[in-house]
Amino acid sequence: MTAQWYVLIEEDTRVSRRADGVDLKLHRWTLAASHPISGTEEQARAAAEDAALHYLPAVLARHARPGESPARRAFLTSDGAWLVRLQQHHRECHIRVTTARLVHTQEEKQAPQKSFKEKVKRALDGPEPPENPWAPKG
Repeated sequence: MTAQWYVLIEEDTRVSRRADGVDLKLHRWTLAASHPISGTEEQARAAAEDAALHYLPAVLARHARPGESPARRAFLTSDGAWLVRLQQHHRECHIRVTTARLVHTQEEKQAPQKSFKEKVKRALDGPEPPENPWAPKG
């Protein structure tokens, strides 16, 4: 398999919840975008810089009016990743933009369906221990 370059964009997503009369702002990092780059590592770095300087996260995009652009501070870290802080209309968020090489993929594999008899036996006996190829051989 030939390694392919990607630009990955991670966002600090925020969800507001109310519990027992208290407003909670829950933050979570999520991989928001994964863009394949047909080209070299240098082309991937250039695309990552463009994303760092122009990408608009959903938390700001849904409140933006046509023609507006947020305040943006883009930092290039020593490992080549971009950390970007954005502010608009009393909202702020940050994103991380990195380049990465895809070196392995594996499709999901599902086990065959169990018969009713096998399901009952497993319920009574408990699950079989998973195979561990990394365990020392005794």
